[in-house]
Amino acid sequence: MPQPRSDRREQILQALAAMLEAGPETKITTAKLAAQVGVSEAALYRHFPSKTKIFEALIDFSEETIFSRIKLITNDDQSALECCNRVLMLVLGFCERNPGITRLLHGGALAGEPARVHQRVAQLFDRLETQLRITLRQAELQEGLRTRITVNDAAGLMLAAAEGRICQSVRSQFKRSATDGWRDQWAMIIADLMRPTPA
Repeated sequence: MPQPRSDRREQILQALAAMLEAGPETKITTAKLAAQVGVSEAALYRHFPSKTKIFEALIDFSEETIFSRIKLITNDDQSALECCNRVLMLVLGFCERNPGITRLLHGGALAGEPARVHQRVAQLFDRLETQLRITLRQAELQEGLRTRITVNDAAGLMLAAAEGRICQSVRSQFKRSATDGWRDQWAMIIADLMRPTPA
């Protein structure tokens, strides 16, 4: 019996992630992807109208997974800095568990792909930075604390540190864990980041 449409779409996305993980230097074509899934190219196009749409669907999956969990984190009772740390640990952990998707988010797997795919990845990271900014602004209202540099710069610093860990992991072919050493690095980042709000 033919597989339900949603199952086949998921199978295609899993196959793409596996190909990204296994052969980052090989250009992925719809023909190769169809062969990996075990269907014809025509069958592939019944689920996705183009290779670009498949990449976008994988980015959508990443965004939905990450931000649904971020919502749970931000609903917990915790300090702003702990919330930021948990958000970034979530992203680092996601990248550690999904190396194929991580190559996509890192950008290396997008060489030759249309600009709009690159923009979708950029939007995901922009959303993360916005979440960090919102959380840091809440520290002033709820904890009486303010960042010593601008909130935008503080959020940018936090995200840059996490992105750096992701880049190092990709560069090492994932031999270097994205989360290794993060606890100590995070402690250094936030050591003198906040000060009491002036009365």
